[in-house]
Formats: sequence, structure tokens, C-alpha cells
Amino acid sequence: MSLITDEMRAKAEFYRGDELGQVKSKELLKEIFLPNGLLPLQDIEECGYLRETGFVWLKQKKSSTHKFEKVGRLVSYASEVTAYVEPNKIKKLTGVKTKELMVWVTLNEICVDDPPTGKITFKATSGLYRTFPVSAFEVEEEVKEVKENKEVNGAAVAVKEV
Repeated sequence: MSLITDEMRAKAEFYRGDELGQVKSKELLKEIFLPNGLLPLQDIEECGYLRETGFVWLKQKKSSTHKFEKVGRLVSYASEVTAYVEPNKIKKLTGVKTKELMVWVTLNEICVDDPPTGKITFKATSGLYRTFPVSAFEVEEEVKEVKENKEVNGAAVAVKEV
């Protein structure tokens, strides 16, 4: 069951397609001062951000797993990931689990300290938490041109980024 309604899509910054979804998800993470490699989703179909509430959603074709090599953690991403974002924090996170001692643990919050200490903390619904270096979740970005088709209340608007 999806949490995203047509009403939400109508009010949100809304993007379709993997290439644009990858770019916009990384931009959002940078905008809220979190490492750009936190959401290594594959085959993104839809990405949306309701700025007035901070609600974000990402839909990928199917669930995926990713191993963050620098910290040796396996993370599972559902086909739909949702959260509320604010500077330095992702809260009410859904669709993300990490493997802790052979058990999958649901994450519900990710935050970095303000002022920055170089650490990022992941909190689980069970009360467990782990802190790692922020650098373990950063990826180098390729500079390339992306053709953006942003849907604004049902109308497509072409924007060229450099």
C-alpha cells in the first residue's frame, strides 16, 4: 500500500525516471546536510518532495540491497522509501532496514550532529542506534548534463541543468 496520494503529487516537486531520480535524491541529501550516498537506490521510477511538510518519497522498480563497504553494513531498501526531512535529519523513515547480528533491523531515523562532528547516527525502531563516520556514506559525483522534466500540477516543464 502506497502512502503517496495524487493530492500529494499535485503539491510536490515530483520527478520520474532513474537518472533524474538519482540526481534529485543526491541534491536533496546535500540540501539537508546529509551525505549524498545514503540512498543508493536502483531503477528509481519516481521521486517526490513535499517541501511544506518535509515529506519525501522514492519508488524503485523492486527492493534492493546495498553494502556500505567502508563500514561493512548491508542495507535493504524496499520498493518504496518514505521519510520526513529537515536540516541534518531524516525522521519517520520507512522502507529501510539494516542487518545487525544476523537480524534485519528497521531504521526510522538518521541524523548528523550540528555543528558537524563528522559522525552520522542511525536509529532503529527498537531503540538500537549506531554511529559511523559521515565519510563512509559519501560518494564522488560525476558532473554531467541532465535533462529535467519536472511535473508541475500535471504540466511538464523542461529545465536544463549544467
